[in-house]
Amino acid sequence: MSVADSFKAFCENINIPQSTVSCVRERYQQITKRINLDYWGSDSKIKNSLYVGSYGRDTDIHTSDIDILVILPNSVFYRFNRYTAGGQSALLQDVKEVIKKTYSTTYIRADGQVIVLRFTDGITFEIVPCFLNNDYLTFRYPDTNNGGSWKVTNPRAEIKAINDGNKLYNKNLKRLCRMLRAWKEKNDVNIGGLLIDTLAYNFLSQWEYKFRSFMFYDWMSRDCFKYLMNQNSYQTYWKAVGSGQFVWRTSFFENKAKLAYEHSVKAIFATSKGRLWTATNEWREIYGNKFPHLLS
Repeated sequence: MSVADSFKAFCENINIPQSTVSCVRERYQQITKRINLDYWGSDSKIKNSLYVGSYGRDTDIHTSDIDILVILPNSVFYRFNRYTAGGQSALLQDVKEVIKKTYSTTYIRADGQVIVLRFTDGITFEIVPCFLNNDYLTFRYPDTNNGGSWKVTNPRAEIKAINDGNKLYNKNLKRLCRMLRAWKEKNDVNIGGLLIDTLAYNFLSQWEYKFRSFMFYDWMSRDCFKYLMNQNSYQTYWKAVGSGQFVWRTSFFENKAKLAYEHSVKAIFATSKGRLWTATNEWREIYGNKFPHLLS
């Protein structure tokens, strides 16, 4: 395989299989139907719900955490907001009991801001009940921590920004986001998905070769890790792509990005000298064994 072929195969290897996507869709639709039956008086499988998080932005490589919003009528908000205390927790419990009507034997619990629905095949849904705000863009959702409060989120703006950037940059954005998740997994990097997507977007927007394709993915890897390692280690948050909401640092990732940069430099040099096994091993130090062998 050439460098281009290897990176193309790698990107295919870290895509979520279509059979799994179909399974997720079926469960998503059943959850949506249950919410609509109990709160909206409808049996729709598509209305009043939204994929969010990494899966919603189409940048995930696993289905261990599928985030979805289920949109409830504002009358439900007014009912639980009238509680003098614990309204957010009571709302989560109410939605949990509704979902249990469909998934009575599946592990389910309410936790903080979400209802966790965990299936035995490893697929987990984190379901956030929410209410559409008057701007018809943002959503209110419950947070049971510290006595309870209502938070605001704007996932549609983030999804749109990633979709638009991916289209503008020759489909390179989503692939880069997934590649960085493979690096995170292989090297135990403590960095959140929205921050990965934001930094990938910021990097590509200023990268010289952003309109090229797989032939430049070795350089894209090298230059992106250089970009990550040169982030200000004192910076505590970034503004999320699209929504502009604060995305907080959970740990320092710059040192591991520096190691990945060094491995990419070695891989590119080894390839130039025809040492393809060496180059493959360097890329696998970054991305794991789903990166295929470089062959002449």
